[in-house]
Amino acid sequence: MTRIPALLYGAICYVIFLASFLYAIGFVGNILVPKGIDAGVPASLPVAIVVDAILLSIFALQHSVMARRGFKRWWTKIVPSSIERSTFVLFSSLALILIYWQWIPIPQSVWSVSNAALATILWIAFWLGWGIVLLSTFLINHFDLFGLHQVWNNYLGRSAPAPEFRSPFLYKFVRHPIYLGFVLAFWATPTMTIGHLLFAVATTGYMLIGIQLEERDLIAMFGTTYVEYKRRVSMIIPLPPR
Repeated sequence: MTRIPALLYGAICYVIFLASFLYAIGFVGNILVPKGIDAGVPASLPVAIVVDAILLSIFALQHSVMARRGFKRWWTKIVPSSIERSTFVLFSSLALILIYWQWIPIPQSVWSVSNAALATILWIAFWLGWGIVLLSTFLINHFDLFGLHQVWNNYLGRSAPAPEFRSPFLYKFVRHPIYLGFVLAFWATPTMTIGHLLFAVATTGYMLIGIQLEERDLIAMFGTTYVEYKRRVSMIIPLPPR
């Protein structure tokens, strides 16, 4: 792929990601979007659970398989390495859009907080979670994580720099602050429905599994450096370094 089309492709993939990320905030929080997690036409409980579980599984499988080093080695024989990350981001975004589109709400309430002060605290935690997610991506190089750095280097004719292990700011207290942010964002809500609970439980379970796969790759990449980091810093609950 020539340099300018690759750069345009990477930019388009990033815009699609950004739109899907912003929609995710509205979807989970039922805020200012055409269809939130509790909106839409309900179905019978078994049908809703099966359909929603399939949608979440599609995202989990896509995200887990395409992120693995072995898959990337095979995939870059077909897709140029300069757009491999952008393509991963595009597929992840499309999987999210499929969830937003086809999600079946299960509106029965699990809990509903009527106390105004407690509801405010939950909303603060919700927004704090999304803030942590976004901040964490910039701490480790947001534009590399979402493919723009790679297509820009390709446009300039520069080789990609070798991966470098860093643990800035939040990463000194928790190994996976992005996942911490998602946990806060998905669980902190004044009104928890069965559908929202299914989403929160499934995504949290996936993140815990994904951490194991991701850390296996990180150990293979950084060796004893990451093993020592793993020993000192907690996984997802912020604690003082050991």
